[in-house]
Amino acid sequence: MKKGSSFAVYCSLPILGWALYDFANTIFSSNITTIFFPFYLQETIGKNDELNQVASTFISYANALASILLVIFSPLFGVMIDRTGKKKQPLVTLALLSIACTAGMGIAAFWQENASLSLLMVILLFVLAKFFYHSSLVFYDSMISDLGNEKELPLISGFGVAIGYIGTLVGLLVYLFVGDGQFHHAFIPTALLYFLFTLPLILWVKEERKEKSDEKEERFSFFNGYKDIIQTFREAKRHKSIFLFMLTYFFLNDAIATSIAMMAVYAKAVVGFTTDMFIVLYLISTVASVIGSFLFGYITRSVGARRGITYVAFILIMALILAVTAVRSAAFWISGSLFGVALGAMWVTTRTLIVELSPPNKAGQFFGLFAFSGKVSAILGPAVYGTVTLVFAHTGNLASRLALSSLLLFAVIGLFIHLRTPYEQE
Repeated sequence: MKKGSSFAVYCSLPILGWALYDFANTIFSSNITTIFFPFYLQETIGKNDELNQVASTFISYANALASILLVIFSPLFGVMIDRTGKKKQPLVTLALLSIACTAGMGIAAFWQENASLSLLMVILLFVLAKFFYHSSLVFYDSMISDLGNEKELPLISGFGVAIGYIGTLVGLLVYLFVGDGQFHHAFIPTALLYFLFTLPLILWVKEERKEKSDEKEERFSFFNGYKDIIQTFREAKRHKSIFLFMLTYFFLNDAIATSIAMMAVYAKAVVGFTTDMFIVLYLISTVASVIGSFLFGYITRSVGARRGITYVAFILIMALILAVTAVRSAAFWISGSLFGVALGAMWVTTRTLIVELSPPNKAGQFFGLFAFSGKVSAILGPAVYGTVTLVFAHTGNLASRLALSSLLLFAVIGLFIHLRTPYEQE
């Protein structure tokens, strides 16, 4: 790409098409994963306080199952990129599969002849839609290196994130199609928006063909990807600071990711939020994420990444304490805003510390390991949360408070490991 002003970079059709996919998939993430699928299950299953906990279990286990599939297949995707150099074609295929499954959720939900089978189909299609969505991001993130030079990449990355947050706001327009308790009406409009804003990537982003190498290629299999992960894990064990920080990140990411996924049902079932109230809270939380990521860029530069992560951990713990103990909506408004700040700040501080700790020639390896750690933690948190709500379902809303308390324990463990780690630059 030729050099030019930042505005010229943003106006480039390939970059705009790439960024609009962030817009598109964020609509899916916010509408389906965070809001309307949880509300649909609660509306369909949660006829009383005990069944509300069963609904929470279904939501948690569905998210955990999607994460299990991602952990199994993501190493293969890394190998595909390394061996073939193809990014756009797999991305588009996975995106279209996710869109099809999302639309399928809407079709299955409208099928009323067999309510149990309809519910099962919606849950299974959600698992597949979320798996395909996250899988597409592996190829999407890797495409950025083909879009600009070293100085332009931060601008392009920031542009994609900003466009993604706008997608969150636009995606909520489907709420206009949702009647009183008819949350499944949001599924098909979400799929249509997802498809509409994926089209620019399909039409505007061109991928150069990779020249075939004369060297004999390694066998294409799952095991190549897992070998890379095992080797990187062994490398990390030789660097104590990085290995311990990986554990810190595992627990903190586990707590915050699961909290965000369960926020909708918890707010309605336990705290007494209406749907309208939660939509407003979600908007406020999104704005708080933007503000948090922006402010913690300066805070991290001022006090350092290690202390910045300490601040983020304390904010997360405070948010969880407020959510666990909330009996009035006012406390949860504050809690939701703090979750947003912690979510935005987490990425800023952790990525900075990884760069500071990693030897320059191994930074890519360790970033890959931390990404894999995040995928594994996305299994544990929902699985624990769902198990607690299932075991204690007979206690009603207390079960959800106990489940959220387990995430509070994760956050405290992460902070404890972080404070006890003697970080040293390798």
